[in-house]
Amino acid sequence: MTQAIPYQSFPNSFKRDLLAGKKLIGCWSSLSSAITTEVLGVAGFDWILLDGEHSPNDMATYIPQLMALKDSKSAPVVRPTSNNSVELKRLLDAGFYNFLIPFVESADQATGAVSATRYPPQGIRGVSVSQRSNRYGTVPDYFKSINDHVCVMVQIESRAGVAAARDIAAVDGIDCVFVGPSDLAAGLGHLGNAGHPEVQAAIASVFADAKACGKPTGILAPVEADARRYMEMGATFVGVGSDLGVFRAATQALHDRYTS
Repeated sequence: MTQAIPYQSFPNSFKRDLLAGKKLIGCWSSLSSAITTEVLGVAGFDWILLDGEHSPNDMATYIPQLMALKDSKSAPVVRPTSNNSVELKRLLDAGFYNFLIPFVESADQATGAVSATRYPPQGIRGVSVSQRSNRYGTVPDYFKSINDHVCVMVQIESRAGVAAARDIAAVDGIDCVFVGPSDLAAGLGHLGNAGHPEVQAAIASVFADAKACGKPTGILAPVEADARRYMEMGATFVGVGSDLGVFRAATQALHDRYTS
């Protein structure tokens, strides 16, 4: 009989590196394909985000993509459709440990996200004795250890979120504060213009509030100049592109090479 391996033999190195302030460069995965996600993993990014908010991903597509990343150095991160405890419970059982929770506007909402990812008494996560995350019941100390290995990052992408950023960052269990620049720009009245001075000032304010609480910051920045500017501002968890964007740009460039 195969001997079960204790869960602590597999610590969440992504969370460890994030909290240590290591620069972590990643890519969005929006095409809902295990093949394209596997290709992203081959590239060697620190993390790959499987998006459930603005893509057709669901449970049927998440698990094959997790399998596709098993031999990759890229840590899987998931963005659920919303800050929903039932959805988070299902994603945890499916095998995700790293979460980016969209549209968090208050400390109460941040506290709720953390609680949804922890078993009692630290939280409200429902218990399934045998699921993919605990290798179908073969990890003997899973329930004792897993709470410490879950990583919760939250997105600030509204005026209210900016105002509450310091309170959100101070919540125990929030591991990173992430800015969604496109939604933040829209929320501040500058739809499509994340470079507007008011938006940039708001991003800087969020970064400063997170730093004051000792929490790392992140952002999505597909334009290289933006990514490097945000890293200079202190961001360490940085998304530098997406499978959809790379594919679209490359196919258009290939077409134009022969038709222009």
